[in-house]
Amino acid sequence: MKRFLVAVLLLTGTLCFASDDLSKQATAFYSDNNYQKTMDLILQIPESERSAQDWLLLGNVLEDKGEKENAIFMYQKAKVTNPKYYKAYYNLANNYADNNQFNMALENYKKAASLNKENPYIYYNMACTYIKMGDLKKAKTNLNKAIMLKSDIPDFHYNLAYVYKELGKQKLAQTYLDNFNKLTQSQ
Repeated sequence: MKRFLVAVLLLTGTLCFASDDLSKQATAFYSDNNYQKTMDLILQIPESERSAQDWLLLGNVLEDKGEKENAIFMYQKAKVTNPKYYKAYYNLANNYADNNQFNMALENYKKAASLNKENPYIYYNMACTYIKMGDLKKAKTNLNKAIMLKSDIPDFHYNLAYVYKELGKQKLAQTYLDNFNKLTQSQ
């Protein structure tokens, strides 16, 4: 009986290492934009052993192929696999925002922000969603957060200039438009 247990443990350990290797290889292929190889490798990993990152990569590949519904399913699987994996919420939010499902987008952006308060793009995309909804005050708040975290992104300043212009604050709008122009000239 002891030998069987040891053999099972060794076999299980080997499978975990194999899954880790496949996952690392898939991530490398994804970074090189080789989406088919990424998918092929991840699909070799048993579903029960896939990480949140694996599910996210599958979702990204499917989204790139135009399979939005399947991508959403994969992002949901990533959330279930690791409820603290902010990237799954972020990608879901982006997908919902692209499909004008603003309330679902905001719910997922807020969850992503609660899990990673240091990512300026979460706040930026949340602000863009608020702009589309016409809630300029919340857009302003989120754009300011994004700029506080990363002040060298021209689009952050451009959108904040737009928000201030729409709010009737011309001087502030001009300040951020000037920032935008300086940032784009230096690139």
